[in-house]
Amino acid sequence: MAITGHATAEGTSRFRTRFARDCPDRHFREADGLWWSSIGLGSYLGSLDDATDTLVVQALASCVSAGVNVVDTAINYRYQRAERCLGRALANLIDAGTIARDEIVLCTKGGYLPHPDRARWFEAEISGRPGGTVTAEDLVGGSHCMHPEYIDDQIERSRRNLGVDTIDLYYLHNPESQVGAVDEQTLHERLLTVFEVLERAADEDRIRMYGLATWNAFRVPAGEPGHMSLELAKRLAAQSAKGRSDRLRFIQLPLNPTMPEALTLAAQTVGGHELPALAACRELGVRAIASRSVGKDTIHLPPKVVGTLGQDLKSDTQRSLQFARSVPEVVSALAGMKSPPHVSENLKLCAVDPLPASVFSGLPDYD
Repeated sequence: MAITGHATAEGTSRFRTRFARDCPDRHFREADGLWWSSIGLGSYLGSLDDATDTLVVQALASCVSAGVNVVDTAINYRYQRAERCLGRALANLIDAGTIARDEIVLCTKGGYLPHPDRARWFEAEISGRPGGTVTAEDLVGGSHCMHPEYIDDQIERSRRNLGVDTIDLYYLHNPESQVGAVDEQTLHERLLTVFEVLERAADEDRIRMYGLATWNAFRVPAGEPGHMSLELAKRLAAQSAKGRSDRLRFIQLPLNPTMPEALTLAAQTVGGHELPALAACRELGVRAIASRSVGKDTIHLPPKVVGTLGQDLKSDTQRSLQFARSVPEVVSALAGMKSPPHVSENLKLCAVDPLPASVFSGLPDYD
């Protein structure tokens, strides 16, 4: 039986209160009526084996015990294993009385094909289904699809994988994958029809709100590969909502000291003004989640940056996560973590005050 309910103001406030003595006030941020931990558990990388599943289950238990209530995954991460083991971990923690469903903000994504044998899986599961309208022409780069029937299918698979009735935040995964692969009008039509599916899913409580999880869409300038306009996306979402308030509430994008473009590069245009992505979010009423907060590889920050981000912190990995979680426009910074030492290192920041906003008013050169 699926876990009922979803994150609520009461539940996330209860979670926040439980950690009032262990975590500073600014570790939690309010967004869309929910309290989000400034650090979130990511689940992108890892081997396709039971040992990795076990580490993910243990990581979620450690996270919620330290004051983390934001969980991020995607159906294609580890080809559905990430969602499935997080679903089991969530059920175990709820059954044990460690957490309640309404305390956890559960986020996932759809768009990429969630199987290593993409062509065969797509034909068997999607394009070859009787009565369906998805065709091979809807597949971009052999791996990405935004057809409304496909996204609706992926929402249902994710709900089953996670074992929940409702997903709190559902992202369209890297829509910029289709920029340049289809003409601009087709891209806009695909976005609009997907937003209509997501609005309907929110009406039906299968999801609560939706967003765009991106890599370069909003942090590279117009004319660069993959650039997208957040203002246009928000306008299409409003159109899809047909006069009601749309549920496009969040974007996800990379942010760390060596990738500060979302904060520093004027890559978006809102109301005729050029702004960095995070400033554009503020103008458009969209909130931001930081991905790649600790980078993919070992980080080595120059001494002047170490001094700015926290000389007393243990490592540059901690400093990088501290940077991302402290940016005023960021609700939560995601850190992919599985190995117990890595989990422990990241979670120590839950007890540390985020950096003051003044740090970001005159950024040093992080390169």
